[in-house]
Amino acid sequence: MAETATTRRSRITPEREAELYEAVLDLLREVGYDSLTMDAVATRTRSSKATLYRQWGGKAELVARAIRHHKPVDPSAIDTGSLRGDFQAMTHRQDDCQMEQDSALMRVLGTAAHTNPELLTALREWLIEPEMAEMRRVVQRAVDRGEVRADNPAIDYVLHMIIGAFVARTLIDEEPPTQAFVASYIDAVVIPALSA
Repeated sequence: MAETATTRRSRITPEREAELYEAVLDLLREVGYDSLTMDAVATRTRSSKATLYRQWGGKAELVARAIRHHKPVDPSAIDTGSLRGDFQAMTHRQDDCQMEQDSALMRVLGTAAHTNPELLTALREWLIEPEMAEMRRVVQRAVDRGEVRADNPAIDYVLHMIIGAFVARTLIDEEPPTQAFVASYIDAVVIPALSA
């Protein structure tokens, strides 16, 4: 039996796509993942549900791609000439308000992913794996410059450390992550781990 590849055709302009993603994130902040529906997205964006399903397949992919689109920093596009400089540049691409909102979204999605395998799969495909690949490129440049040993075991945990800072800040300190907090965390934890 011949397998036919189906591809989703996009007739949505980049501007319209950005509007849709912003509406999805707004709804996600308002009602959480479990209560977010394609009907609500269609209503909020004045789209047809059929268009949403044709373009994104379902809620999980739509949410994951909205988060990815919203991401303000492409780590692989930053090259200051030093690992510390690259991390500090990433930190300063988001203001404190945006960091707080993103931290809240991470908590919502982290909780939802535990009970929703489809969401976890979509987050891995559209967010986690690309983030890990980008972070590996940033660290590899540092290895190539001689700043980090190629066999340093902390290399595999850079993204874990950075995400951990976002999650732990609210959980332990009951405060949102800020530029100052993330910058000091990178200097106190991430850089020493990679320089060891």
